[in-house]
Amino acid sequence: MVILHRLKGAEFVLNADLIETIEANPDTIITLVNEKKFIVQEPVAEVVEKVVSYKTRIHGLPRVKEDA
Repeated sequence: MVILHRLKGAEFVLNADLIETIEANPDTIITLVNEKKFIVQEPVAEVVEKVVSYKTRIHGLPRVKEDA
């Protein structure tokens, strides 16, 4: 589960396992496997980072930093 913010600022928790796509158009639009869509304040890279961090935590894996 990841904490995100709707465009008007309301915080909500999204089940990261249901994400099918994330796109910037120019707002960040998250489409779930059931075709429901969420528009959020966070940029695509931040959403991806939150999902990776969540999955790393739940699977107990060590975090590996990527070279820039």
